[in-house]
Amino acid sequence: MIIAFIIFAVGITGAYAFSIFKAKDVAGLYPPLGEFTDIDGTRIHSVHVKAPEDPEMPPLVFIHGASSNLRDLMPPLRSRFEGRAEMLFVDRPGHGWSERGTGNDTPEGQARMIAAVMKTKNIEKAIIIGHSFGGAVTAGFAVEYPEMTAGLVFLSPASHPWPTGVAWYNNLAATPAIGWLFANTLAVPAARSRLPGGVVCVFAPNKVPENYIDNAAIPLLLRPESFRNNATDIARLNAHVTTYAPRYKQIKAPTIIITGDADDIVFPDIHSEGLKTDIEGSKLIWVKNLGHKPDYAATDLVVAAIETVSGQERDLDAIARTVEATISNDAETCGGSDSKSGDQS
Repeated sequence: MIIAFIIFAVGITGAYAFSIFKAKDVAGLYPPLGEFTDIDGTRIHSVHVKAPEDPEMPPLVFIHGASSNLRDLMPPLRSRFEGRAEMLFVDRPGHGWSERGTGNDTPEGQARMIAAVMKTKNIEKAIIIGHSFGGAVTAGFAVEYPEMTAGLVFLSPASHPWPTGVAWYNNLAATPAIGWLFANTLAVPAARSRLPGGVVCVFAPNKVPENYIDNAAIPLLLRPESFRNNATDIARLNAHVTTYAPRYKQIKAPTIIITGDADDIVFPDIHSEGLKTDIEGSKLIWVKNLGHKPDYAATDLVVAAIETVSGQERDLDAIARTVEATISNDAETCGGSDSKSGDQS
């Protein structure tokens, strides 16, 4: 018994040391890109692209999904709007380089912090663009801050109650005490080994862009505190939207929802259709053979949707059909996931 305990203790200590070492390694590889704003004692990291002299559209605020950070949405979208609009990319509280703070573990709590950052940048009103889990934050923002919401674009959103659970490791990591131990020992080595395959599953059936993991700094998730914050967000989302989603009917802002019929991460017929039903006047665009990442696989459509919400005329249905033709032969396969939970990215 004593020998077994010693072996266990040595193993746990080694795993903890490995996790801490890798966390520092990852932090060095993917340093902050932007600036920090102190919001009630919590440092929030963002990249602020200032407005051109004569902007074409309102400011744009981008909200990333789970298991990622502000760098995820920047590669496909920043260059498409630079020189045309002011932009703000924000690390949600507890993700990327933003601190978690207190009371920021719900979508509306995170929306509150994003609104506060906007105010420090003198952004009075913006089009809010949210991907996946960021969809719940985007909807919460529109409910809580209608006066700051010029329009909404949802990309493969997670927003409504769904019938299945979430991956077991998210529930475990979100558990008090034992969750800390798991996140600081076993989770990081396991997540490192699963990361490439997990990314394939997020994009499937579409192709993962070259150097995506590095360009989007996805390994920032592999720091124990970030892993646990992410798991907590995911584990609590279903209960949250069960009580919060009825408030979406209050949303009056121009809204476009983009979703793929091959998305195996969320339930588009629940989330996207739910938003279409709840938000009066919203437009839902289904794209054939599109997975969970329209920001990369259907960039032209996403850009056109943002332009449309800003008041410009675009034939979104025609652009969607062009995108479908481009991705019609995509056939990347996923090796399997723990659950279709509506909040994995």
